[in-house]
Amino acid sequence: MSTNEDRPAGKHVPTDVLSADEPHTMIDAASKQHPPHTPTAREIPKQSWEYVVRSGVAGGVAACAAKTVVAPLDRVKILFQASNPQFQKYTGSWVGALKAMRDIYQADGTRGLFRGHSATLLRIFPYGGIKFLAYEQIRAVVIRDREQETVARRFMAGAASGCVSVFATYPLEVIRVRLAWETKSQKRGSVRAICHTIYNEHPPAPKPDAAMEAHLPRSATVAMEAVRTVTLQSGLSNFFRGFTPTLWGMLPYAGTSFLTHDAMGDLMRLPVFAPHTVLPMSERTQKQLAPGKPAPLRAWAELCTGGVAGFVSQTVSYPLEVLRRRMQVGGVVGDGHRLTMTEVSRNILRDKGWRGFYIGLSIGYVKVVPMVAVSFYVYDRMKVLFGI
Repeated sequence: MSTNEDRPAGKHVPTDVLSADEPHTMIDAASKQHPPHTPTAREIPKQSWEYVVRSGVAGGVAACAAKTVVAPLDRVKILFQASNPQFQKYTGSWVGALKAMRDIYQADGTRGLFRGHSATLLRIFPYGGIKFLAYEQIRAVVIRDREQETVARRFMAGAASGCVSVFATYPLEVIRVRLAWETKSQKRGSVRAICHTIYNEHPPAPKPDAAMEAHLPRSATVAMEAVRTVTLQSGLSNFFRGFTPTLWGMLPYAGTSFLTHDAMGDLMRLPVFAPHTVLPMSERTQKQLAPGKPAPLRAWAELCTGGVAGFVSQTVSYPLEVLRRRMQVGGVVGDGHRLTMTEVSRNILRDKGWRGFYIGLSIGYVKVVPMVAVSFYVYDRMKVLFGI
C-alpha cells in the first residue's frame, strides 16, 4: 500500500543514497549498471484506466495476503468482541486466546480456525482494491505538490478512501462476522444459510401507543402506519447492522493508518537512516528507478512502517470496532432488537465498565500489526511488478 510514488522527489533522500564510507565512484558505477530511466520504463498516467485496474488488483492481492496471515487470530478476536457465551471464559488474557484457539481446533480442526475466511476473501479483495485505488486517486487530488504535503491532507485522503471502501463492501463484512461468530454447535455452516438467516431476522414490532393515537386525526394515524410499513426493519437492511460505528471507526482507522505509514516512510528515508533502510542501487529493479519515485525501502524497513501504522490506527479506533462487532451480531443475541450505538455503549459500560471497550485489544495488536505490515509490503511490491 505504499503511496510514496505520489510524493515529490525532493522530499526524499535521492535514490542513489550511499553510506558515508562508500567511495563516490560507486555511485557512477551503480548508475551505469542500472540507468535511472530508459524507454522501457513506461510511466502510466495515474488517471488512466490502466493505472486504476493495476492499482485495484494490487490492493486486492495485498489485502488478501494480509488477511490470510492473521485469519485464526481474527476469528478469536471476533468471538471475544461479540461476547460469544462459549468463549467468554477465555477473554482478558493471552492464555485465554490460546485456549480458545485450541478449543476451536479440537472441535472443528484447521478449518475451524479459518471459519468465515472464504467470505473474508470475497469481501477483502474488493475492499482492499477500492481502498488503495481510492487513496491513490484522492491523494493525487488533495496533495498536488510538496507544499500540500501536510498531516491534515494525508489524514483526509486516508479517511476518505476508507469510507469509500466501506460503502462498497459492508454487507460482505456482516456475513463474514456472522460466519466467524457462529460455532459448530449452532449448525449454520454455509454462506447461503447465513445470508438467509440474516435476511429473515425481524426485530420485534413496536407497540403503538393507543392513548396517543386516539387523540390524533385520522390522516396522522394513516401517515404513521405508512411510515411503519415502508421503513426497512429487516431484509436487506439487516446487512447494514453496525454500519454507523463502522463508518465512524473508519475515519480514524484509515486516516491514521495512511498518515502514519507515510510519515514513517519519510522518517526511514532521512539521511541518518537511509544507509540502513534504503535498498542499495545494485538491488533495485528498472521499474524502481523510474523518475519521480522515492528510494525504495528494504523489506524489513517497509514491514516496520506498516507495523507502526497498524499499531497506531488500531489503538485509536478500537472502541468503535467493539461497538461495530456487537451491533453486527445483534440478530443472534437477545430478543433480536436492533440496538443503537448508544444502547450498545450503555450495555458495555454496565456489564464490563470502560475496559469492555478494549476487550480483545491485545489480540487486536497481534492481528493488526502484522496484517497492516504485510498489506503495505505486498502492495508496494505489487506496484513494482505492475510498473505503477
